[in-house]
Amino acid sequence: MHARYDSREVSQPARDAFMRRFLREVDPDQSLPEEERARRAEYAKKAYFTRLALRSAQVRAARKAG
Repeated sequence: MHARYDSREVSQPARDAFMRRFLREVDPDQSLPEEERARRAEYAKKAYFTRLALRSAQVRAARKAG
C-alpha cells in the first residue's frame, strides 16, 4: 500500500482525529476563537507527549534498577 500511496495522505484522517481530541479537551463547548483553540490544542498535544516520554523514562529507569 505504501508503495502506491503517500503515507501522509493515508494517515491524514488518523492525525486529524487525534488533533480533534485535543481541540475537544481544551474547548469542549467551542466558545474560543479558532486561532486560540488551535494554539491551546497544540500545547495540550505537546504536554501529552511530554507526559508520555516522562512515563517511558520512569519505566525504563525502574526496569534498569529492578
